[in-house]
Amino acid sequence: MAGTVRGPGSSPRGGGRPAPRSGPGAFTSRRPPGSRRSGGAGLTLAQRTRRNRIGLILLVTLLLVVIGRLAVVQGVDGAAYANAASQDRLRTYPIEAIRGEVRDRDGRPFAYTVDASRVTADPTVVADPARTALALTTLLDVPVRELTEKLSAEGRYVVLATQVPPETADAVEELELPGIVLVDDPVRLYPAGAVGGQVVGFVGGEGTGAAGIEQTFEDVLAGTPGKRRVEVGSGGNPIPSRGIDEAEPATDGSDVTLTLDQDLQYVTEQRLGQACTDGATTRASAVVLDVRTSEVVAMGSCPGYDPGRYSDTDRDLLGNPIVSSVFEPGSVMKAVTMAAAVEEGVATPDRVLSVNGHIEAGDRVVTDAHDHAPIDWTVTGILAKSSNVGTIMLAREVGDEKLERYLRAFGIGSETGIELPGESAGILQDSDEWSRIRAANIAIGQGVSVTTLQMASVFQAIANGGVRIEPRIVRSITSPEGQVRPTEEPESTRVISEETADSLAYMLEAVVGPGGTAPLGEIEGFRVAGKTGTAQRANPETGRYDGGGYVTTFVGFAPADDPQYVVAVDLERPTSSAEGGQVAAPVFADILRYALTADGVVPSGTARPDFRLTG
Repeated sequence: MAGTVRGPGSSPRGGGRPAPRSGPGAFTSRRPPGSRRSGGAGLTLAQRTRRNRIGLILLVTLLLVVIGRLAVVQGVDGAAYANAASQDRLRTYPIEAIRGEVRDRDGRPFAYTVDASRVTADPTVVADPARTALALTTLLDVPVRELTEKLSAEGRYVVLATQVPPETADAVEELELPGIVLVDDPVRLYPAGAVGGQVVGFVGGEGTGAAGIEQTFEDVLAGTPGKRRVEVGSGGNPIPSRGIDEAEPATDGSDVTLTLDQDLQYVTEQRLGQACTDGATTRASAVVLDVRTSEVVAMGSCPGYDPGRYSDTDRDLLGNPIVSSVFEPGSVMKAVTMAAAVEEGVATPDRVLSVNGHIEAGDRVVTDAHDHAPIDWTVTGILAKSSNVGTIMLAREVGDEKLERYLRAFGIGSETGIELPGESAGILQDSDEWSRIRAANIAIGQGVSVTTLQMASVFQAIANGGVRIEPRIVRSITSPEGQVRPTEEPESTRVISEETADSLAYMLEAVVGPGGTAPLGEIEGFRVAGKTGTAQRANPETGRYDGGGYVTTFVGFAPADDPQYVVAVDLERPTSSAEGGQVAAPVFADILRYALTADGVVPSGTARPDFRLTG
C-alpha cells in the first residue's frame, strides 16, 4: 500500500495507536537507540564496566595513599612524633654544685654551704591555686594570697620560696601537689660572722663571689653545676619507674684554706673596734704578718661587715681598706730612708749629725715636730726622736734616684700580689719628677701614698734579715676528692743586706725604748722594734690638708732579737692631732702581745741594748 503518510504521534510499528501523553497536549519523543538517561540508566555493558573500573582505581589509589601515610607516620616519623610527645613531658632542672668551704689555717670554717631547695611551680598544671596555696602557706611561711597570685600567673614557671631547709622540702614533697617542683638552692653560711668578713667576702644575689676570697677564687669554689632531665605526668610530677630520669652530676667546688688564724683575727678586730669608739677614730686597720713566710695571720678593719648580712651594709664599706685604701704614712717611711742611708754607707747607727730644728726645701721650710736649736744626734737618735730634719739630711746624701730605687725595692708604688681583689699600688712619683720640697717630703713619708699591707711588708723585709717576701693569704686548695694542693711559693727579694737589716732593727728598737717616741708600744718580756707615724690627712671635701686631721700609724715586730710577727696599725682621725706613739702604739702592742703569747713564742732571752741617742 503506497502513499501512506504518518501523522504526528503515529506509531512506527503501525496500528495508528497514538503515543501516550504526559499531560494535556503533551508529547514524548522516543530516544534514539544508545542514548543515555540520567542516573546511568540505559548504559551499555561496556560503559558500565569502564565506569566501575575507574571507580575501583580511584578507591584503590586513595586506600594506598592512606596506607602509605600511615606507614610513614608509624614507621618513619613515629619515633619523631613519640620523641616530640616525650619532650613535651620532659623538664630539665639544674643540679647545683656545693660551693667549697673557706677555712682558717687550722681548718675552722669562715664560709660553707648547706643543702636547701627552691620551691617552684608550673601554673598551667596547678588545678586549684587557692587550695594548693592553702596547703603550702604554713610550710613556706608565705601568705596564702601571695601564693595564690603566683600559682594563678601566666607562664610555666614561678618561684614560691627560696633556700628552704631540707626538712621543709621533704614535707612539701610528701604533699605530692600537682605542678609543684623542688630544685637545688644551696645556702651560703658564714659562721664566724663579721670576723674575717672583709677577707672572706660574700656571695651575691647571682650566686657568685662578689668580694674578697669569694670573688678571687670564684672558679675554684663554685664547682660545675649538673642537670637532671625527668619526664613528668599530667600533674607535673616525675613519672616513677618507667619515666625518663637522666642526670649529669655536678662537680662540687674545692675548699680554700687561708693563712689567717681565726682567734687572732677575732682579737685584732675586737681591738680595732675599741679604737673606733674613742670619739676621734673613724677608721682603724691592722695586719699581722708571719716574718719568716710573709703569711697574713690576721687582717681586719673597723668598721667591718658580716658577709651573711652584706645587703644590710653600706656599699662603701664592702671592700677591704687594708689593701685598697691608701694614705700618707708619715714618719713610718723614715725606716726606708734610714735603710737606704745605711746600705749606701752614708750612715751608721752611731754616726753623729748636728741637726737644726728646720731645713729649707726649695721655697719651703720643713721643721721637726717642734723647732729647736741644733742638737748633736746619732743616726739612732734621729730615728728614735723621729727628726724630720735629720732624716732629710741623710736622704740628700743618698740622692733622689737611689732613694726611689730603695722605696720601690721595698714594694712602695707596686701591688703586693696578695690574693684579694681591689688592691691598690699606692702612689710614688718617679724621682726625676721630684721637686726639692717633694723629695724632702717623700723622705719623711709625705707626698707618697701606701696601703697598710705595703707598710707591713716593708717591716717584714727588715725583720727577715733584709729579704722581702710577697705577702700571701691563701695556704692551700683542697679538691672535692680530698687532694691538697699548696699554693705557689711567693717571690722573695733581697732588698738590703743582713747587716743593714740588723742595724735597722737595732735603731727601731730605740724608738720603743727610753727617750723614743713610742714607749706605749712596749710588751713586757719581749723586745720590740717599730716606728711611729703621724701624717696629715687630706680633707676629702677640699682635697687640701686643712681640716683633714691626721692618720696615725705604728708598725713594728717582736721579738726584736728573733722576729716572729710584724704588726701594722693605722688610725684615721679627722678631728685629732694625737701622734702615732700615743694612739696607734697601744693598739699595736695589744695585738702583738696576743699573737706572741697564743703562739707560745718564748720571751726575749737578752736585755734591750742601751742606746746612744746623742753625740
